[in-house]
Amino acid sequence: MREVVIKALLVDPSNNSPVVLLKDRASRKALPIWIGDSEAISIAFGLQKEDFPRPLTHVLMKQMLENLNARIDKVVIKSVRDGTFFASIYIRDAQGDVMEFDARPSDSLALSLRSGCQIFVEDEVFSSEAIESPFAEEDEFHDFVEDELDLGEFRKWKEWAEAEAEES
Repeated sequence: MREVVIKALLVDPSNNSPVVLLKDRASRKALPIWIGDSEAISIAFGLQKEDFPRPLTHVLMKQMLENLNARIDKVVIKSVRDGTFFASIYIRDAQGDVMEFDARPSDSLALSLRSGCQIFVEDEVFSSEAIESPFAEEDEFHDFVEDELDLGEFRKWKEWAEAEAEES
């Protein structure tokens, strides 16, 4: 398995779909995973370490686990079939037993941001799906984010989500 970090949350210009970019800690490769809009909102808030007026689903899940004296040990992107990624969330209960839960990668990543747990990708998945990182150097990434990345779509999602929360 390879440990990865969430390097970026981008919008695919060909279809306006959010893409999370997972960067391998030990190489210059990255794994892009296309995700849904609501998960992108949750990941964006997690990356920015922002709280929402009311708890989003992933925050609620983390709070429930904490109240049950359980914690998220790690998340693993386990496989890919027909272009769809599959993941597992590993939770350690109060007795120290570890349980594995099938999950979407996007939900796993959103939870990992809240819990601070490690993210892993199985070697086979990484070998078949990873690309050369578009950000060869850290400075290039920061320049891209500051100069070229249009976060207008995420701002729209944030406004929509805030309006939805107010209606609840």
